[in-house]
Order: sequence, then structure tokens, then C-alpha cells
Amino acid sequence: MTTAQPLDVQPSPLALLLLGREADPRSERGVECPGDLPAPSDPDLVERARAAKARLGDKVFVLGHHYQRDEVIEFADVTGDSFKLARDAAARPGAEYIVFCGVHFMAESADILTGDDQQVVLPDLAAGCSMADMATAEQVAECWDVLTDAGVAGTTVPVSYMNSSADIKAFTGKHGGTICTSSNAERALKWAFAQGEKVLFLPDQHLGRNTAVRDLGLSLDDCVLYNPHKPGGGLTADELRAAKVILWRGHCSVHGRFSLESVRDVRERIPGVNVLVHPECRHEVVAAADLVGSTEYIIKTLEAAPAGSKWAIGTELNLVRRLANRFADEAAGNKEIVFLDKTVCFCSTMNRIDLPHLVWALESLADGKVVNRIEVDPEVAAFSKLALERMLALP
Repeated sequence: MTTAQPLDVQPSPLALLLLGREADPRSERGVECPGDLPAPSDPDLVERARAAKARLGDKVFVLGHHYQRDEVIEFADVTGDSFKLARDAAARPGAEYIVFCGVHFMAESADILTGDDQQVVLPDLAAGCSMADMATAEQVAECWDVLTDAGVAGTTVPVSYMNSSADIKAFTGKHGGTICTSSNAERALKWAFAQGEKVLFLPDQHLGRNTAVRDLGLSLDDCVLYNPHKPGGGLTADELRAAKVILWRGHCSVHGRFSLESVRDVRERIPGVNVLVHPECRHEVVAAADLVGSTEYIIKTLEAAPAGSKWAIGTELNLVRRLANRFADEAAGNKEIVFLDKTVCFCSTMNRIDLPHLVWALESLADGKVVNRIEVDPEVAAFSKLALERMLALP
């Protein structure tokens, strides 16, 4: 019997990438910052952030999305959801630099809505959005060709969720559609049905389905799912003609994790608990919840909740944890707030914006160097703004 000798095999570049020992600059832009990027354990980070922000003064306006970690939120001038923050940026024309602590599509929206003399900075260019990435301009253009061949494009109005790229927003504006948020999706769909017979909802299938069925009273059979990875979207021309809502096969990787089992389990563990979820959750989760609403709705609901009430929240963990701490003591009502699922789930791309990257961005700006600027092509910006203005004009 012979003993096998270990092979002297050198790991491939792909293997090293998967092991986290190498980086692909084409897919991980912004992971490494040129210049002096302090380590996360640097005890001087907080002081450096304060000093850089003080040096910049009114020249900088820092936006912090609700899903950001606490160490970043500490330095935000305003917090909110994606559209509120973009509007807040537009309302500060005197700020030369807008530092958006969120993800890429949010910074794009801020660039679209702010003035030409303002510069939008994303501290880490790798802070993307898996949902937004599930619909590319090429895929959506191909989908429109499929609808055209089926004879329904002329009666279909695109409605795109705010959580989409500038290219998708521009497509929506160019084809007579509007943007929506999780707060006004019902109004957006009602408006769209007043313009045409069908809606193409991009890119989150769950928000589109929940709004159509739960808010507008349509049936699940009125909705079809367009899969961009299948010929013809995996649908026949007859199915497209019969549908009222054509849903794009996209979803949020965080909200999509919540399940009906999560709801049942938390009700067993915490008697009398109120289940409050975001409309990006699956339809069966939304149907089983007590309350459903946007991030801002979730916050306002908990603010108004009676003392001693119990809540299980189905949204991103950074926000849930922050709310749990906020309302935990007696002065705030001793409200018990837990994450809906037992499995901890942060938004991984949101969490790319950390204190080291924020410090690097602020110090660079204070030294007169603009880093990680987000600029939307002028034509794309014009059609995107058209779609956003339609949303602002919704009845």
C-alpha cells in the first residue's frame, strides 16, 4: 500500500479571490481606497471624522440611510430612506459636496436631483444593491421588444421602484412611466392604470405583487413574472396579453429571507407580538403580518406604539437594532422590539460604507481631492428626472 503524496498545486487567481485573499478590481471597485485608509480598529477614527467634517463646514452635507451602521449614522446630517435623502440633498444647494452613506443607486438619484455645481460622493463604490443589479438596461430593452412583439407595449406603462439604476429610471421616463417608493407604490400603480391597461413593474417583484393584490385588489392570477434569463421572459404572448401586471423577476436579498415560518415562529415565542414588515417581503409574509409599510412607516408606527407593546420587525437588522435600543428603556415606553427572523441578516452592500471609508472620503474632500464621485450621464439624468417628476406630481 502506498501513501499518497501531497500535490504541490498553486491556487488559481479565482480560488484566491473566493478565499478573500485577492481582489478583482473590475468587480470590487472601491473596496481598496488609494491613500491613507485607517484600519477599522483605529481608535482615532471617530476623532478624525469629526475633525475632517469640521474642516469642511457647510461645504459638506452627509446623508445616512436608515440601514447604515451606527458608527456611520453618527456623522449624518440627516437620516431617511433613499428618496427622502435625495430630496434633502436637493434642498441644500449651498453644499458643495454631498456624501451619500447608502448604496450606488441612491447616490445616482442624488446626483440627478442636485445642482450641476454640487458633487455627490459615495464613500465605497462597491456599495451596490443586489435588487437594482437584477435589471440591466439591455435586459429591460429586450423585455420591451418582447412586449412589442406580443402587441401590448403600446398599452403598458412602466413603473420602476426607486431601488433601481439611473438607466432603468431613464427607460421608465422615456416610455411614459413613473418612479415609486414603498410609500407611494399604490398611488403610482393607480396612476399607471389610468394611463394604460397594463403595468410593467421593475425591479422588485414582491413590492409590485403586494401592491397590486393587497392594495389594488387584483388577484395573483392578474400578475405574471417576467424572467430576463429565459427566452421571452418565460412567458407566452397570450400570458402577456392576459396579465394586468408584469412583474420583473427581482427581489431584495434581505427582505426576501423572511418566510411564513418566521412569522409563525415569532408568534409562538412571543405571545401578543405585533408583526410589522416591509412590502419588499414575500407575499405570504405580508399576508400573515399585522402591519405592512415602508421604512418611514415602520419608524413612525413604533414611535406611536403603546408602552409595553411587543413588535417583530421584518426589515434590515441595523435599523431594527437601533429601534430596539431606542425604545428599550422606561422613558421610551419599554417596547420590546425583535428581528423577525432568528437568522441575523444585515444588508451586506449597505455595510460596505463603514467608518474607515467615510473618514477617507471626508479627509480627501477636506484636502481638496474629490474621490468616488457619482456622475450620471446627462441624457440618462434628463429622462430619469422626468420619471421622478411624474412621481412628485402623483395625485
